[in-house]
Amino acid sequence: MIEPKFFALIIGTEILNRRRSDRHFDFLSRELLDRGYKLSGSFIIEDDPALIVQTLKFLASWPNAVVFTFGGIGSTPDDHTRKAAAIALRDGRLIELPEARRIIGERLKKMEVPNPQYPLKMAELPRGAKLLTNNPVNGMPGFYLDDRYFFTPGFPEMAHPMVREALDRFFPPRQKKLHRKTLTALCRESALIDVMEDLPEGVELSSLPKLYSDGPRVVISVSGEDPRSVEEAFRRFVDALEERRIPYSPGEEDSTRT
Repeated sequence: MIEPKFFALIIGTEILNRRRSDRHFDFLSRELLDRGYKLSGSFIIEDDPALIVQTLKFLASWPNAVVFTFGGIGSTPDDHTRKAAAIALRDGRLIELPEARRIIGERLKKMEVPNPQYPLKMAELPRGAKLLTNNPVNGMPGFYLDDRYFFTPGFPEMAHPMVREALDRFFPPRQKKLHRKTLTALCRESALIDVMEDLPEGVELSSLPKLYSDGPRVVISVSGEDPRSVEEAFRRFVDALEERRIPYSPGEEDSTRT
């Protein structure tokens, strides 16, 4: 697979109406950074079947997408993710996975759940699904498709160990040294757009404008794996600021491993 683009799809009307707070974005973004990757996008959507299908189709349109989905894989009427995954990524059918039925059945015996026929519906998964089993709370499995679409429960205590299971299996940590240089200039960011448009390849730019009572400022940050390219990009900003007689102050140089 080419360089993966990681996405979070967080499904839960209760987050959007503020009955619960999201804990998945912060977890996944930090977990990826710790392993040398980064999160490219995060979506929070309501428990709407059509919306889930269309969002999954959109994310799957990226050939290098890796999607971690949180929520909606249970057996209650508002759990639509299993079916939506089947429609968006397969032929629309749910097929009972014997291994999932066995695991769920064993857990149900220990839990003495009334009407066990309903939880057993969680064993009905899209064709070709494989299981995520690291759920220390109740042992109910999640699932994944094509080694890059991962479906976990909405509860962080259940979902986050499954995410680590998936990352350990398919995306082991890698060591990447990231170099960063910053400065703060006493001007609007529009004064430096021409420099921003002409940076060396492989350099990532961050421009953060600020407005204070004594005037505007902009914090410029350039980063990348190649220290020479980062230094060249930084020097272009410095040269432009000095030529235009715009005051600035450099920040601390940063070199970290991700």
